[in-house]
Amino acid sequence: MEASEVLRLQDADFRVRAFESGGSLSLRVLAITKIFPNAAEPLSAPFNRQQFAALAKRCDLEVMATLPWFPGAGLLARWSSAGKLAKVPRHERIEGIAVSHPKTLFVPRLAHGAWGPLYAASIAPLLAGYRGKVDVVLGSWAYPDGFAAVVAGRLLGVPSVVKLHGSDINIIAKLPGPRRMSAWALPRAARVVAVSRALADEVAALGVAPERIAIVMNGVDADLFRPRDRAAAREALGLADGRLALYVGNLKEEKGVLDLARAWSEVPQGTLAIVGGGPARPALEAAVARFGDRVRLVGSQPLPAIPTWMAACDVLVLPSHAEGTPNVVLEALACGRRVVATSVGGIPDLITRPELGVLVPARDPKSLGVALAHALATPYEPAEVARLGARGGWEASAAALHAVLADAVGASVQKPR
Repeated sequence: MEASEVLRLQDADFRVRAFESGGSLSLRVLAITKIFPNAAEPLSAPFNRQQFAALAKRCDLEVMATLPWFPGAGLLARWSSAGKLAKVPRHERIEGIAVSHPKTLFVPRLAHGAWGPLYAASIAPLLAGYRGKVDVVLGSWAYPDGFAAVVAGRLLGVPSVVKLHGSDINIIAKLPGPRRMSAWALPRAARVVAVSRALADEVAALGVAPERIAIVMNGVDADLFRPRDRAAAREALGLADGRLALYVGNLKEEKGVLDLARAWSEVPQGTLAIVGGGPARPALEAAVARFGDRVRLVGSQPLPAIPTWMAACDVLVLPSHAEGTPNVVLEALACGRRVVATSVGGIPDLITRPELGVLVPARDPKSLGVALAHALATPYEPAEVARLGARGGWEASAAALHAVLADAVGASVQKPR
């Protein structure tokens, strides 16, 4: 073993013992992710922002929040998401966390299999500045972020941990190229963090040893998401009386929003409010036009406004084709609102009894509509929903994630590669 490797292991062992014993040293974490807020998209990925803000209280955290880029992207800002991000500053401070925004080469229409290597190659020149300053690399999103995090960890000589969210495994990793790349990278991560049992099972099928998989649930901001008065919320939003169903999330086809539009014809009374934006909005607008003012497309809203919308509704609906453990369901339950959702991913782990809501098959607008109509007509006690559906907060979630990161560092000291 080279002298430099011996010194690295001795330093890592010292640091592990220091932060485990409550010493002054703390774990040094470099997080790599493309799902994080920035100046152009301040509402992006609130779950990552909230968990990382809580994690930063427990360790020295820096976030490399990457931006997709290709030559001439800035000239196509009107049509390209990469172009819209071209003017994001190189460095920001978000929730007290140092955030850098390196650009990663993304070639539209190129096979997905090339994305991970291009992403890793794009950030590789920056890693020299982190050598000796990082104990563990955390990739948040399986591909390409997790792939790049594993490469970065190997280049820095530190362990890597990859956190899975849902669509990264349920959709992206089902594509041939990303599946091959994920099957190479994830088994080489010191630990893989899943937000649900279903995701843990999926990643085990990619070759990750069960003892390296940890389940860490996302949290809920209890100060924001709690039972509130329905009438007061509706008054604040200028909503009329009557039954209200609410969808909150990205407007993407895989989120089932077009299924929801078809399902609404099965609901004879009430209003559907759709909060969010995304590529499926034009198709959604056309699909709901026949309902007139019975469907309201609200657009994207800042996180502090979401609890008011949840308080105003009678039922939250989530018709996704695939999920991890969706925070919107956790938040709705914390607000004391029942849920009608598809039985996919980790949702059945949340809606465990009739008092909390109803599960329906994915891609089945008829069943979704019937369940919605029945749920809107069924009275319930919000406080009981909040009590039965309660989950931990972001501090508990961050503590569990920190424990996984520390475990990965400890294991790397005991068993150097």
